[in-house]
Amino acid sequence: MLPADSPVVLAERVTKWYGPRRAVADVSFAIAPGEIVGLLGPNGSGKSTIFRMLTGYLVPTSGRIEIAGHDVVEDSLGVRRAISYVPEDAPLYDHMRVDEFLHFMAGIKGLHGPKARTAIDEAVDRLDLARVMRLTTGKLSRGFRQRVSIAQALLGDPKVLVLDEPTSGLDPHQVIAVRDLIQSLAGCHTVLLASHILPEIEKIASRVMILLDGVLLTSDALKDATRDQTLRLSVDASEEAVHGATKVVAGVREVVADPEGAGRFLVRAQRRPSVAAELVSVLVAAQIPVRELTELRPDLERVFLNLTRRLEAAA
Repeated sequence: MLPADSPVVLAERVTKWYGPRRAVADVSFAIAPGEIVGLLGPNGSGKSTIFRMLTGYLVPTSGRIEIAGHDVVEDSLGVRRAISYVPEDAPLYDHMRVDEFLHFMAGIKGLHGPKARTAIDEAVDRLDLARVMRLTTGKLSRGFRQRVSIAQALLGDPKVLVLDEPTSGLDPHQVIAVRDLIQSLAGCHTVLLASHILPEIEKIASRVMILLDGVLLTSDALKDATRDQTLRLSVDASEEAVHGATKVVAGVREVVADPEGAGRFLVRAQRRPSVAAELVSVLVAAQIPVRELTELRPDLERVFLNLTRRLEAAA
C-alpha cells in the first residue's frame, strides 16, 4: 500500500526519443494525492507524449515513472487499474448507445452486476447524462461526447485521472461545465490535465507545470508568478529619468517601457510590502509626478514568456 505522504504520480528524469527526434527531455515531477495539476505548453511541446508514457501507452526511452506505487514498465497492469485517460478527441464507438458504451467500459474495468450499475449511475448523475443515455454516441454533440468520455474514465474510481485538452472545441457553456466538474474532483481523485490555453488552465489547476520543446521549464508556475510582483507605473518623465530614480530602491529587478503607451512602465520587483511606497518616495524626491502606481495581477502568460526567453537565451 502506498504511504499517505508519497506522491501518487512520480516521474524521474524521463526522456523519450522518436527515432532521431527527442520529444521529451529529462523531465522530473511529483504529484500528491488529490491535486489538480495542469501541464501547459504549445502544441508539439510533448504534453501528449508525457501522458501516453504515464498511462503505459508508450515506454520511456530512459527514466522511471510510477503511478500509485506501480512502475509503468514493470507493473503496467497495476498502473492501468490506478489510472484513467481521456485523450483529446477521445474515440467512442459511434454505433453504441451511451448506456451500452458505459456498461461495456465498466465490464472492461472488472465491474459487473450491481457494482457496474452503481458506478454507472454515479457517473451519469455527476456528468448529467440521463437525457442522452438511449442515444448512440455518434449522434452526440461534442460537449456530450466529452462528458461521456470523462464518465467512462470515472468508472472504477481511479486514483489518477489524466485529461488531454479536456475543453478543446467546446462552446463557452460546455467549457464552464467541464471546468466545474474537474474542480469538483479535487481531493477525491488526482487530476492531471494538459492544455495550451493559459487562462483556462489557470482557472482549473492548483498547480501548473510549463513544458516547451520537451523541456519542463517549471513544476509550479503559479508559485513563480507570485514570487515577484509587477507594478504598472505611469509618470510624466523620460525612461532615462525613471531608471535613474528607481535604481536605488532595494529589490527592483527591472524597469521596462510598457507597450500600452508613453510614460508607462512595468516595474518587476522582489515582493515586499514597502516597495510601492519606496518607489513613490524616490520618484517624488526626483520631482517626477506619479499619475498611477498599481500592482498587476500575476499571470501565467508573463511567467511563460519570461521562462521561454531564458530558455532561448541559454540555447
